[in-house]
Amino acid sequence: MKKIEAIIRPEKLNDVKIALSGLGVNGMTVSNVSGFGNQKGYTQIYRGQEIVTKLLPKIKLEVVVSSEKADEVISAIVKTAKTGEFGDGKIFVFDVMDSIRIRTGEHGDTAL
Repeated sequence: MKKIEAIIRPEKLNDVKIALSGLGVNGMTVSNVSGFGNQKGYTQIYRGQEIVTKLLPKIKLEVVVSSEKADEVISAIVKTAKTGEFGDGKIFVFDVMDSIRIRTGEHGDTAL
């Protein structure tokens, strides 16, 4: 199994959710996060004062899928979240040793 963490633009969340649902991904965790990378933030003027905002709002999407489905899920995220501009985000992939469904005690892929 693989855990896929994707940091994406907030406005791309709905498109990514639709794409993943189409692939049969039936569970995900979504968090509002802030951060910066190559995008570096932005500068704005508020009441005559220059304000530099370095941390930008992003969405962190986490899904755990079978190893066989991981490449397909990653491709779907890249395809739907990409704008071609700085700040599109990153994807991180981790190995998952096991998953357990608390309600039934099922292990492995059946617990997903």
